Amino acid sequence: MKNEGLNVKQKFIKRSFDIVFSIIGLAVFGIPILILILLATFSTGKFGLFKQERIGKEAAIFNMYKIRSMKSEEGSDLSITVAGDKRITGFGKFLRKFKLDELPQLFNVLTGNMSFVGPRPDVKGYADQLNGKDRIILKVKPGITGPATIRFKNEEEILAKQQDPKKYNDEVIWPEKVRINIQYIENWTLWKDIKYIFKTIFKSL
Repeated sequence: MKNEGLNVKQKFIKRSFDIVFSIIGLAVFGIPILILILLATFSTGKFGLFKQERIGKEAAIFNMYKIRSMKSEEGSDLSITVAGDKRITGFGKFLRKFKLDELPQLFNVLTGNMSFVGPRPDVKGYADQLNGKDRIILKVKPGITGPATIRFKNEEEILAKQQDPKKYNDEVIWPEKVRINIQYIENWTLWKDIKYIFKTIFKSL
């Protein structure tokens, strides 16, 4: 398990949980998601649902879905976003504050390229460049939330205070995320996943 990620039983339990609750989530939030997409369309002047290429399990590239929160083309924005970014609309700030822009990822979970909990899916140049034991992170599906996501829930505010946000992300935040995610995988339980989900919900309120 140290090098291979979760075992067969753990994968089955985790995937079963994802399927059941993503179906429930889409049934409950399907109409609200459509409404948010419509409002985001008016807010940004572009179609309110967009996709970005991210690195998934085994370094496979997949399209992750989000509700648009910026006026500029987010699909090509593969760099660092900081708090106060003028591209973020007023409605976009609301979406980001309560993590509502992430709701379309319920579809990613249902289709199987994401999980509810796991390492956040990265753009090219990060997870796909991991070496040695760190590549255990690529043995699990990326998640909507996770311990590293919770730890750096104010990441945009942290980066906004840095003279060189990208350098700080690459040298400080990213290595810490790797450490946290490795620990998460090596000590995985379904109960911990459930706790991370509830922590994310309550910290967003």
